[in-house]
Amino acid sequence: MIISFSFSNFRAFKDLQTLSLDGRKADKELVENCFNPELPSLKDACFVKAAALYGANASGKSSVLDALKCLATWVATSANIVDPDESISGIEPFALSPDGEVEPTAFGIVFVTNGVRYEYRVAATRERIFHESLRAFLKPKPQLWFSRDWNEQTGGYEWTPERPTGYQPDAKMREFTLPNVLFLSKAISLGDIQLEPIYRWFKEGLRFFDLSVTMKGLDNEFTVQEFEKDTALSRQVVALLRHADIGVIGAELPERSEAIQLMISEILDSLPNGERKLERLLEEIKKADISSYLETIRKGKKPSSSGPANRIKLVHRNGIGEGVSLPWSAESAGTRRLFTLAGPLLDILNKGQVVCIDELDTSIHPKMVCELLRLVFSSESNRGGAQILFTTHNPLLLDPTLLRRDQVWFTEKDKEGKSHLYPLTDFQPRKDESWARGYMAGRYGGIPYIPQGLLGSPEEEQTEPKEEP
Repeated sequence: MIISFSFSNFRAFKDLQTLSLDGRKADKELVENCFNPELPSLKDACFVKAAALYGANASGKSSVLDALKCLATWVATSANIVDPDESISGIEPFALSPDGEVEPTAFGIVFVTNGVRYEYRVAATRERIFHESLRAFLKPKPQLWFSRDWNEQTGGYEWTPERPTGYQPDAKMREFTLPNVLFLSKAISLGDIQLEPIYRWFKEGLRFFDLSVTMKGLDNEFTVQEFEKDTALSRQVVALLRHADIGVIGAELPERSEAIQLMISEILDSLPNGERKLERLLEEIKKADISSYLETIRKGKKPSSSGPANRIKLVHRNGIGEGVSLPWSAESAGTRRLFTLAGPLLDILNKGQVVCIDELDTSIHPKMVCELLRLVFSSESNRGGAQILFTTHNPLLLDPTLLRRDQVWFTEKDKEGKSHLYPLTDFQPRKDESWARGYMAGRYGGIPYIPQGLLGSPEEEQTEPKEEP
């Protein structure tokens, strides 16, 4: 569970930005949208289960999620670096500074795992890490487990504290940590079990999906494998599809022979006219290795290709109540996205993970998105403490019966090209105020400013200075 996430000098965000999931005590509405965990370091804690990010195109809302993904990926892979001269990947500093000076990119996150609150901070350029620290809140007073700061004069790191409370440091691990490697990651690779819960949270507790047209990083493979193994999760997916009012009453996987026929049909359809030669077809089938693929997924392993996963068929109810199986290619984009997202989302709810979804409402009806969010807010379906952070353009989700004021955030870019992140609560909207109307009217910002239309006006063109011949 995330309490807050801060970052600076990342892409279009130059100054320090903070996304807070700390529930406002003044808000008494929609209490089911909040967690109330019992933490030894906090009394009467309240954290929201979701945050919606609104903003114009290129305003930086996706970059907020990408900053978190950058940090998570960095923690998971940093120990793989063995060359001290290797650049740190993922660091993308603000590029529009007039002086061209490159300051360290900084991240700070406060999160809860295994009932303990932690605060992790790191600042770095592409060449080296300038600061890294970890605090644990086992008691009201925080415990500084480690802190490393780069000293330009000595050309080395200053480590503090010498004898931390609650953590036993290993001097050799510090010596083995390169300037471009995170100590949190290196210590884990060297067998430090004390930091295991923190590392696992970054690596396994955070998941990232892109529901835009490209669907980067998300395919139906996970959900298909659940059906292959006939898990309880696959039956949850069927129940979700049945209640989604899209006419789907089930899903099935074809037998091996039918899967081969489907692959042959797909290959034939992809070949240009006049090139459907038997030799080419046999080569494609051999490359596809259908039998090996099906055997792989039956063993519960991840296949090397997602192609055959598209052979799943969704069962639709016809006019007389009978089930009719339709191929994956016949399904709409919205149905595909719902099926693809259903498996991972239900898995995230069961495991209590944090999911970041870019463009949640792409090809999915707003009513369906509302119901998906209500799954996250429900204490019955979300018993593990899952959270969702998502970007959207849809003003229909700005509904005070669905979201609290402290769950809505905006991004906007200023005249200097710098993006800013700010909450709806900054505007103190009235209880009877229409958030959607206020947003579309530009009261909260976060929308495109196009006073003269996309092509401008004739008067504007006449006033533009002409280039010298």
